[in-house]
Amino acid sequence: MDPIPLRIDRLAAIARSVADSGRGLALLALGSAAETARLDRWSDLDFFAIVQPGAKRDFVENLDWLSRPRPLAWGFRNTADGWKALYDDGVFVEFAVFEPRELSTIPFAPGRVIWAADGFDTGLCVPAERHLPRPADEDWLMGEALSNLFVGLGRWRRGERLAGFKMVQVYALDHVLKLADRRFPGPGADLFNSDRRFEARHPAFAAESAGWAPGVDRTPEAARAMLAFLERHFTVNPAMAAAIRDLAAD
Repeated sequence: MDPIPLRIDRLAAIARSVADSGRGLALLALGSAAETARLDRWSDLDFFAIVQPGAKRDFVENLDWLSRPRPLAWGFRNTADGWKALYDDGVFVEFAVFEPRELSTIPFAPGRVIWAADGFDTGLCVPAERHLPRPADEDWLMGEALSNLFVGLGRWRRGERLAGFKMVQVYALDHVLKLADRRFPGPGADLFNSDRRFEARHPAFAAESAGWAPGVDRTPEAARAMLAFLERHFTVNPAMAAAIRDLAAD
């Protein structure tokens, strides 16, 4: 079966299973499961199963409702609220189970209601404004990016190659991506993960961004590439730039 209709059908089947349990209230799709135009053969299915008060524990501890559409090949409980699981045909799901009163207390991105019981208030499936992340201050992001580059290069030069790699090509990179999004906003941004769909959002930077994460042994090269990007598009403190460039020199 084509992988995209397979995923759409699986989500619908999971929703039916929640409904047939007699204790379900709604199924809220998130991420690409909510925006089916983005769904592809590599997409997992993210969702919330919303259940009646008192039913959460049973849904989390007994996955018969999840395995009813198709047998599960693997799974593990990754939070108090839910699981990650793999169906035997390769469809991967990540879900959490909530009772209605909990929805106003947790952060989540806007989604799409696949099914709701009669009388259920689907307004509860709209994330509370207070939980949505606010864009970080540009000066703070720049300070973090530069300090990550400097400290990471020092660790790398000391021989702590993995620690240096992580500080430069993970932490500094994350702040550079957020700076790019802040200065050049584009469609399709993930509220909770700035690296998702970065290439589609910033095609002008797509080729360049490959140089920001070339691997452990090329950490100084990654730092030089990120610094060059920052200096082209932002105001970078000259003393800090010189110190980073000195540590990143061949």
